[in-house]
Amino acid sequence: MGMTMTQKILAAHAGLSQVKAGQLIEADLDLVLGNDITSPVAINEMQKMNNQTVFDKDKIALVMDHFIPNKDIKSAENCKCCRDFACRHEITNYFDVGQMGIEHALLPEKGLVVAGDAVIGADSHTCTYGALGAFSTGVGSTDMAAGMVTGKAWFKVPSAIKFVLTGKPGRWVSGKDVILHIIGMIGVDGALYKSMEFTGDGIANLSMDDRFTICNMAIEAGGKNGIFPVDSLAEQYIKEHSKREFTVYQADEDAEYEQVITIDLSKLKPTVAFPHLPENTKTIDEAGQVEIQQAVIGSCTNGRIDDIRIAAQVMKGRKVAKGVRCIVIPATQAIYLQALKEGLLEIFIEAGAIVSTPTCGPCLGGYMGILAAGERCISTTNRNFVGRMGHVESEVYLASPAVAAASAVTGKISCPCELGL
Repeated sequence: MGMTMTQKILAAHAGLSQVKAGQLIEADLDLVLGNDITSPVAINEMQKMNNQTVFDKDKIALVMDHFIPNKDIKSAENCKCCRDFACRHEITNYFDVGQMGIEHALLPEKGLVVAGDAVIGADSHTCTYGALGAFSTGVGSTDMAAGMVTGKAWFKVPSAIKFVLTGKPGRWVSGKDVILHIIGMIGVDGALYKSMEFTGDGIANLSMDDRFTICNMAIEAGGKNGIFPVDSLAEQYIKEHSKREFTVYQADEDAEYEQVITIDLSKLKPTVAFPHLPENTKTIDEAGQVEIQQAVIGSCTNGRIDDIRIAAQVMKGRKVAKGVRCIVIPATQAIYLQALKEGLLEIFIEAGAIVSTPTCGPCLGGYMGILAAGERCISTTNRNFVGRMGHVESEVYLASPAVAAASAVTGKISCPCELGL
């Protein structure tokens, strides 16, 4: 029986010629990731081990992004813990204020992940790097600690769902709409501990930023990971950002999938996830007149340069509606600088929005946009659970940058087409 892309990567990293779904393996790791929330827990766990030396100082990445710049004493102490650890172990890839960005946008940008890698991160959205043809998945802080010491991790080899993407997305339909459509279709546990493997000629019509977004939210469908084949666009991205050698794995023709789902991208519409689950989706023409008090454009899901450009295109020459707070968060310093050079930040500021330093910020109810009781926010983030962005009686609606920007202008959930675009 043949293997899927994910199974081939795991087999290679376990030193095996063949693996099958459900098999327990120990795999070598190419990168272990942590942030300012999860790393202190892992560091404390590591201190309980006999061996307290990292396996490779070049293969650990610590990114301060959740509460940066520090918002309170606790967040300052967490970052100091990480900073001291990075200094003590001479961690090469430590990113703090001035160099940091939201981890899942930063690592591909820095060339730290390439095709064929096996990556774990103590953050659930580590599955983002499947856009590069890598196996990447989120783990707990204890697994992160073990990975930092041994360079290995245990996995149960996942079964797979194959998503065949065909056609070309229409105007204002992006990777965010694709993944929201999928989650709405299969549910938040529809791919539980499964590999979500994307194929089909429609992939050629998706940008790298679209693919990062789709893989980023595999976890919102319960997936172990999401992964795309490595085509010429992906290879170009990898070569532009990294000097590392990479390996391209392809699924066997006789690979076994639990389910095959075909999606015609040309039939999709801008999609919004209503409270309080990502599966609670409606197309923009089903959304109705939902008034908002806040719009957030950013996060590890949708804070990349394409996202910022699209939002600026929608908001150019327009004003944020009275009573609406619009917060724009470029995902990395490089994206922030590029947006500055292109005049995009000027567009946002003239429209009445604010632009933040790179941070996860309001996505997890951290800071930079907490909601009060009764307030609604349309956000390009990835989760809209009860109390996710503040008060338990607030509401979060998930959408693309285009829809979030248009909604900021109209004061209600809207498509850019309602602005004549």
